[in-house]
Amino acid sequence: MKVALAQTNPVVGDIEGNSRKILRFVRDAEREGAELVVFPELAVLGYPPRDLLLKRAFIRDNLAAVERIAAQTGTTTVVVGYARPNETPRGKTLWNTAAVCREGRIVANHGKHLLPTYDVFDESRYFQPCPELAVARIPAGGREVPVGVSICEDLWNQEQLDGRRLYDADPIRALVNAGAELLLNLSASPFYVDKQAKRVHLFGRQVVRYGVPLVYVNQVGGNDDLLFDGASAALAADGSLVAQAKAFEEDLLIVDLDNRPAGLIHPYPEPVAGVYEALVMGTRDYVNKCGFSAVVIGLSGGIDSAVTAVLAAAALGPDRVHTVAMPSRFSSDHSLSDAATLARNLGVDHRVIPIERMHAAVELELRPHFGDRAPDVTEENIQARVRGNVLMSLSNKFGWLLLTTGNKSELAVGYCTLYGDMCGGLAVISDVPKTMVYDLARYINHKAGREIIPDSSITKPPSAELRPNQTDQDSLPPYDLLDAILRLYVEEELSADEIAARGFEPAVVKDVIRKVDVNEYKRKQAAVGLKVTTRAFGTGRRMPIAAKYGWEEGTEAPPGGGASQRHKGTK
Repeated sequence: MKVALAQTNPVVGDIEGNSRKILRFVRDAEREGAELVVFPELAVLGYPPRDLLLKRAFIRDNLAAVERIAAQTGTTTVVVGYARPNETPRGKTLWNTAAVCREGRIVANHGKHLLPTYDVFDESRYFQPCPELAVARIPAGGREVPVGVSICEDLWNQEQLDGRRLYDADPIRALVNAGAELLLNLSASPFYVDKQAKRVHLFGRQVVRYGVPLVYVNQVGGNDDLLFDGASAALAADGSLVAQAKAFEEDLLIVDLDNRPAGLIHPYPEPVAGVYEALVMGTRDYVNKCGFSAVVIGLSGGIDSAVTAVLAAAALGPDRVHTVAMPSRFSSDHSLSDAATLARNLGVDHRVIPIERMHAAVELELRPHFGDRAPDVTEENIQARVRGNVLMSLSNKFGWLLLTTGNKSELAVGYCTLYGDMCGGLAVISDVPKTMVYDLARYINHKAGREIIPDSSITKPPSAELRPNQTDQDSLPPYDLLDAILRLYVEEELSADEIAARGFEPAVVKDVIRKVDVNEYKRKQAAVGLKVTTRAFGTGRRMPIAAKYGWEEGTEAPPGGGASQRHKGTK
């Protein structure tokens, strides 16, 4: 059978635009002689459509679109994902469905059986598990081939990776037992570091277990915080990789399952390169899908804003990127020169707006109201909020999207200022630990073959420059130590004692955990961030704010931990 893996980048809710793209891919596949064309999960709607699925008109429009797509099919079979109403009197009102279309009509529907409700997924909110599993009959090579159609989670049998079953049912086993000679999987599987290797390993074991080849088609593109890497694949019955589509871009990969020519496996990027490509794609799609003409970034001369600016320029082109340096009385000369050098290297618009007079004016007006209280973090945060005001003013005046520049390590421990450096519409590197930010900076320069990010931005001690001689390590552990603790606490959910048992100083562990927990309120107000790790702050991590647990002895809250203390900035 000659199969086309149609890896598309949909816009969530753009049913008309997505349908036109689907038909364009179908025509291209037909010209290549494909007998079967497979699209990703919910390709007509874009994934995840979230509460758009609660709108009855949205569902009606999606049904009409699938019927129009089916009406334009010929002898080539087209399998496309959409939302189908559950017309039975029980359960949720929708099924997550793959429509099998041929010769002008929908000839069969195959629903998703396993509905994920972990991490960023909440499909049980909208869909009913499909109770029926049956093979599709696909004409190919002069006969009807029995094909088992599954959707994303149906293929993810966790028992094969960690020994624990998440579900009682095994849809793949059921399809093979029903006579499937080929497995199809329509997917919308979000990216995180090293996930493709995990997929290929898991899918290969599934294929070997049942001795049936697999075609897996994944969505590509960025939709809000979720990034989809594509890399759709075909595996032979022995579990070997036959073909792999491009990562992080649309692709139409034609695979003849009876003839395995070389050159169909597009290499997947190494981890740091993959994060770079994912963030570039996610930034491009967020800006373009939301209709912004350009972005604006505050350039401090430090590593975080430098990496963010490079990603933005790669995503949008330098003509759509505007950068601003905003020196205060504490800014160093090298910070200004590093920012200017970076902007010149990128070829982006750059301007300098000093904030000293604005900063002084705010302090002057507030001083009588502060009484005899000594200067503290309050005065530091005034600078960050003045800068946020400047950047938001430019954003409002010109319609530019403001990109925030904070990394995951800072966001985790609250080393950021509400209504200051947290201002913005997209947090590009908010799921990138500080140590990985340095990896990205070095990768950027290596990839370019020259110094894009000034070496001094990479080698100098990180500092917010909000008071004289300030460095991040005044109040934080070294970033390699901090990131290791954060990974164990945030991504692996280990307790303070479990982390300390791995060789970390207990007092340092408890202090880091305390900082993470008491700054949850800040993260609830943060801009949308692009997810690149297994556990990001955002839709996949839902922690309470008014809670006491875990970072002190027993379940005590911090001494004197009232709202005024907990809600003051730390940067």
